[in-house]
Amino acid sequence: MGQLVGYARTSTVDQEASFEHQQTKLKEAGCEKIFAEQVSAVSADRDQFKRALDYVREGDVLVATKLDRIARSVTDLSNTVEYLKERGVGLRILGTDIDTTTPHGSLMLNMLGAFAQFERDLLLERQRVGIAKAKADGKYKGRKPTAREQADRVLALSEQGVAKSEIAKRLGIGRSSVYRIIQGAAEGVSG
Repeated sequence: MGQLVGYARTSTVDQEASFEHQQTKLKEAGCEKIFAEQVSAVSADRDQFKRALDYVREGDVLVATKLDRIARSVTDLSNTVEYLKERGVGLRILGTDIDTTTPHGSLMLNMLGAFAQFERDLLLERQRVGIAKAKADGKYKGRKPTAREQADRVLALSEQGVAKSEIAKRLGIGRSSVYRIIQGAAEGVSG
């Protein structure tokens, strides 16, 4: 039998009580090693979570207090569970009694994932219906113009001597888009 490895996360420093509570619960559950960080779930830089995934070995169980501490979305959860499974590592969520090392726990996790996916699909369907209605009513504005649609403005500002960074800032587009538009215009002239 491997070891229990805990992971605790809060979004902000303001959630200190929750952060300490999670770590206490993980210790009470028997976690010998705990990785903890205060970072948003949507952040790409969940360094301690990555370290926890690298640390666990076959036979270990990764433990968290709640499912949303581990995953940002159903896809993220599925990918994480699959990664752990491939390495022979289980996942235990204390708040919902999910434990993928048992058939019951795997079933519960799959059911929760299916319900979450169903909810997401319903949301997207409602969104599509709303957009179609707004278009029919002439109220749908669509997306902001892309950088290419602002090419004339980019070139005009560039000809006025405005710096590329300033052009990007004024038009709300990326600097690389400004460079690409100016470069494309130069190649079109010389070609």
